[in-house]
Amino acid sequence: MSGWRSDSGVTVDRNKPMTFRWAGKSYQGYAGDTLASALIANGVAIIGRSFKYHRPRGLIAAGLEEPNGIVQLEQGAVTVPNVKATQIELYEGLSAAPVNASPSVEFDLMAVNSLFKRFIPAAFYYKTFFWPSWRLFEPSIRKAAGLGTAPAEPDPDRYEQRFAHVDTLIVGSGAAGLAAAEAAAALPGNERILLVEADFEFGGGLLSSAEPVEGLAPLAWRDAALNRLRALPNMQILNRTMAFGYYDHGLVALYERVNDHLPPEQRTGPRQRLWKVRCKKVILATGAFERPVAFSGNDLPGVMLASAAQTYARRYGALAGRRAVLCTNNDGAYDAAFALHDMGCAIAAIVDSRPAPGASAYEARRRGIEIVPGSVPIAAKGRRAVRGIDVAALDGGGHRSLACDTILTSDGWNPAVHLHSQAGGSLAYNEGLQAFLPKGTAQDAVSVGAAAGILDTDRAIAAARAAVRGETVETPVQAAVGPTRRFADGDTRAQTAWLDFQNDVTVADVQLASRENFRSVEHLKRYTTLGMASDQGKLSNVAGIHVLSGLLSKPAPAIGTTKFRPPFDPVTIGAFAGRAVGEDLAPIAHTPSHAAQLALGAKMENYGSWLRPAYFPQSGEREEQAIAREVNAVRQSVGLFDASTLGKIEVKGPDAAEFLQRIYVNGVRTLKVGQGRYGLMLSEHGIVYDDGVFARIGEDHFLVGTTSGHAAAITETLQEWLQCEWPHLRVLVENVTTGWAVMNVAGPRARDVFAAVGTDIDLSPEAFPHMQYRAGTVGGVPARVQRVSFTGELSYEIAVPWGYGAALWDALMRAGRPYRIAPFGVESLMAMRIEKGFLHVGSDTDGTTYPQDLGFGPAIAKKKDDFVGRRSTMRPDGLREDRRQLVGLEVTDGGHPLEVGAHVLPAGATEKHRTQGWVTSSVHSPTLDRPIAMALVERGRDRMGETVRVWDLGQWRAARIADPRFFDPSGERTHG
Repeated sequence: MSGWRSDSGVTVDRNKPMTFRWAGKSYQGYAGDTLASALIANGVAIIGRSFKYHRPRGLIAAGLEEPNGIVQLEQGAVTVPNVKATQIELYEGLSAAPVNASPSVEFDLMAVNSLFKRFIPAAFYYKTFFWPSWRLFEPSIRKAAGLGTAPAEPDPDRYEQRFAHVDTLIVGSGAAGLAAAEAAAALPGNERILLVEADFEFGGGLLSSAEPVEGLAPLAWRDAALNRLRALPNMQILNRTMAFGYYDHGLVALYERVNDHLPPEQRTGPRQRLWKVRCKKVILATGAFERPVAFSGNDLPGVMLASAAQTYARRYGALAGRRAVLCTNNDGAYDAAFALHDMGCAIAAIVDSRPAPGASAYEARRRGIEIVPGSVPIAAKGRRAVRGIDVAALDGGGHRSLACDTILTSDGWNPAVHLHSQAGGSLAYNEGLQAFLPKGTAQDAVSVGAAAGILDTDRAIAAARAAVRGETVETPVQAAVGPTRRFADGDTRAQTAWLDFQNDVTVADVQLASRENFRSVEHLKRYTTLGMASDQGKLSNVAGIHVLSGLLSKPAPAIGTTKFRPPFDPVTIGAFAGRAVGEDLAPIAHTPSHAAQLALGAKMENYGSWLRPAYFPQSGEREEQAIAREVNAVRQSVGLFDASTLGKIEVKGPDAAEFLQRIYVNGVRTLKVGQGRYGLMLSEHGIVYDDGVFARIGEDHFLVGTTSGHAAAITETLQEWLQCEWPHLRVLVENVTTGWAVMNVAGPRARDVFAAVGTDIDLSPEAFPHMQYRAGTVGGVPARVQRVSFTGELSYEIAVPWGYGAALWDALMRAGRPYRIAPFGVESLMAMRIEKGFLHVGSDTDGTTYPQDLGFGPAIAKKKDDFVGRRSTMRPDGLREDRRQLVGLEVTDGGHPLEVGAHVLPAGATEKHRTQGWVTSSVHSPTLDRPIAMALVERGRDRMGETVRVWDLGQWRAARIADPRFFDPSGERTHG
């Protein structure tokens, strides 16, 4: 043995030494080490400070249940805060540092908090910082109790997500998991099987065991099983992949660390990957967590779980100390004692709470190890590291002291039931094991091995195979764990007997909560913060339940457990985000003519999920000048607008007309083939939800138009009504928005431009009037054409398959050159629709707007059939005479356009008057050369011509209520 490293270690490669830095100092480890094992091998005892009292802390565990080894990994943009040292694979040049310590982990000024522990017990925050305000104290408290530091620079790594469907998912690659995987692969119908392991090494407990498995050495048995599994065509195996969430309908979320184990400069591809896996069956071989023993000073560096010390010794060849005392109540800790003894660690004694220890005691005595039966630990000796331990008999007598530098504890095992519980499974308390075991399952999942409470390896293998085959499995009788020391309420030693090591919760804190009547386990959790740290109470929860059980004289199963919620262990935000960052967070779509619009100098802006031209400025033009020019071009000659973003939904089937009759405020049944109609859709609450033109393009075939941002939502709404309310209707609904490109040619010369492109459709006003639909060819391409107008001018919406959209734009621009055709943008379109008084849902409506507020009262009264939202429009609130109604506003003070949102009040009103409405749309009309607006105003339609005052950004303006149809109110130009 050299230093703290023995000559053994089954996963470390002595031929690959690696240099790493910890807290600014250089150390050496080996390939196959974790940061935790390398620190232990180098004799580093203090690796962190506790969250609240800043007490010095060392490693307790060897896996993801570790509460103390929380570190800051690397620096700069690639730094990662709050990572467990036990999960960091060592690589060349790794740099890590402790968190929550200043100026250093060895000398932390905030450790002064520990001196005032009696004044800052559990829940003191809730009782202390009421006055003058919590916010006054919050910054200092968070700084004192903070953990790692988030990177200040953008994350240079990328993350991705995958989806999979499997017949069977096996979580865990210990002996039971591997046996279950082989059994599952042999079952008929299992075409896709996935085995995942959170560790970078497969084998689970086999990595730290020396006991033969079915006649083979543990790793020989593992390697043989893995070789057989890898040879199977229906088997996929992933390491570094943690199952962290089990959701409804067989959905299991996995977190794969793809290249975290490499130096940052060598990483390529995604850093991490999040999997969403749908599973027919899930086998949970998640193992179990050893429980620590509570006694005074049990948080000193050098106090560790017995199984952790065994793992560090056998797997990594790293010894937790030179002279150890083991404190246990079960046979499992004896294996740890023997492992350390074999590697040169002196075992001072095994303190066993059982008066008559099991058969393992004979082997211990044969090795010359002293057994102290019927005894428990009382207090650890030492200030910054273990120097010894005081033990005593269960009845309090027989005190003695033992010299040691390491204390290893084992209070039994808790099956890792987290995923089982997340899936809706129930738990049953096992008195012999003093642990909660999985019982009933709400989904097709089965727990095997230690996760089912079966701790013997050979029995776990046999039971796992049987469980997968669907055979009845009974948990074999196992040696019961022995008694654990219980602290009397008021025992001063309870103040330094730690349960939650990260959040500094002691036995005394649980006693305090009980005295203050916090007796529910959920209340206990929140009052004391027990189990609320980043380890989520994997070591502390059941220990806290046992303490509360003793205080209340209430059995543990009656107390129950807290809710197990995903994630099972922390997952990075990057993994959840995947590629949905930056521009990919909400991908921006382009219209077919996007490139041509850019070539024309379009000013592009985001409109919902689309990047569209707001206007097309020419040399030196300001925005308002460009908009005025485009509007005048459309009014006087012709303009071109890419309307491909408008929602297009096909509704088809024998009952299509009946279905849409129930959806729209307007009538649908009477619509003839080839006709279109403007319609409103309402929510179930009667509120205007969307509008658009729908056309009957066949006897049983409709084309439903929606606003650009609502196509997907309307499609889902229609599907929901069909599937949930009217499943008997024979109707199909399909969103074809991106299947068809739409070019809108508008203006007095629109017919001439359209004809010049070439079409077999008769464009004469008599053959193709307004609000009609025709199908034919345009420029030799199949096309759907509607005569609809949002500008108030003669207008055609020409739809061709999306791939022909760019060519159609170019063809229309060429055909329009003799007429000086002008491309126009969204802002110009909005100016023209305000001139015409056309409604824009979302601008001229809000979450309270009924159709009768927009003038659709007569349409509702005329339609005898029921439709979505009809009854809601008839509620008393919808029938009020003082409702706000959509009207026009003429600005009469000669000023600039009104601001959207400006409040409308009666003439003579002051600032104290209640608002009667507000401006919804406003523009300086290029056609009329004056400001105009639309507004929702109380009793607006009855107040035509009335002068009103408008409170506009701190000043009074004058306006007159008017018909919103400011331009061409008769619609002659539209019908041209």
